[in-house]
Amino acid sequence: MIKTNVIIVGGGPAGSSCAWQLRRRGLDSLILDKAVFPRPKLCAGWITPEVVADLEMDIAAYPHRLLTFEVTRAHLFGIGLTMRSPQHSIRRVEFDHWLLERSGAEVIRHQVKHVERTPNGYRIDDRFECVALVGAGGTACPVYRSLFREINPRARGLQVAALEQELPYTWQDRDCHLWFFEKGLPGYSWYVPKQDGYLNLGVGGMTQRMQDTGASIHRHWEHFVTSLRRRKLIDEGLALEPWGYSYYLRDGVQKIRHENAFLVGDAAGLATRDMAEGIGPAIRSGILAANAIADGGEYSLESVSPYSLGAGLPRRALEYGLSRRWAASPAAKVHDPG
Repeated sequence: MIKTNVIIVGGGPAGSSCAWQLRRRGLDSLILDKAVFPRPKLCAGWITPEVVADLEMDIAAYPHRLLTFEVTRAHLFGIGLTMRSPQHSIRRVEFDHWLLERSGAEVIRHQVKHVERTPNGYRIDDRFECVALVGAGGTACPVYRSLFREINPRARGLQVAALEQELPYTWQDRDCHLWFFEKGLPGYSWYVPKQDGYLNLGVGGMTQRMQDTGASIHRHWEHFVTSLRRRKLIDEGLALEPWGYSYYLRDGVQKIRHENAFLVGDAAGLATRDMAEGIGPAIRSGILAANAIADGGEYSLESVSPYSLGAGLPRRALEYGLSRRWAASPAAKVHDPG
């Protein structure tokens, strides 16, 4: 039996940021993850200035691909909008590995299957024991499944389905483009260039809303690819094979701590309600959980904004389209990967 003070289940941005902050506070932790890093990770890879600040990153010293956009071009209800705020794109396969190494935590490859409460803390698969436990394993996090599913059910009306692909590509347009609600998609599609010849393409929409209207995320992907070719953003003959996944936008999230177990990032369902962006909330919540463990104090999401944008017109329109309309849809049976 391996015994330690803190175990973090999941080595992505939420888990590695938690471990990084714990170490800065003088506490060691053990990270369990089923993957070997660096590992492929589908993600548009958008990181905000807030992420850079929370991680205390020196952009110039970051050793991997990072592209800065001075403007982001949004296409909303057929209207072109220019959002002037520096944003960045990274490749998650590189970024996550860098964060994990920087954390200084011990990492053991292990797929967690069973979590149970003990008189002194938690036991995992009759192999690991800890006093404090952090669930950072994404939507299907076993800590959420074992300890939080009943006390903090997810808002099924805010489940996102996405299709996405990242590939080597010599892009010509270096701007980041976002298209909202095209062809009735209850969500948005994206074109995100990355430094040194990589490109991320994807579509994401609310699962329940698409079911209610008989829509399909695969048909939306086909329309998106056709529109990219028409706009000359990708070549006609480019072969694409997207992968699918799902996660949750932020709702009330009433229970993120139970006794000495904590949920962070997508395990808690913290993706922003306007842009469905998850990296920023994951990193901020991981740091906050670490501080709560170190201080023995409160773990609160008060400083984790449910929005990625400011309060201007784009944010207001997206809040209406991406939250109120979706949440108002009639209930439907959807698959909950958690």
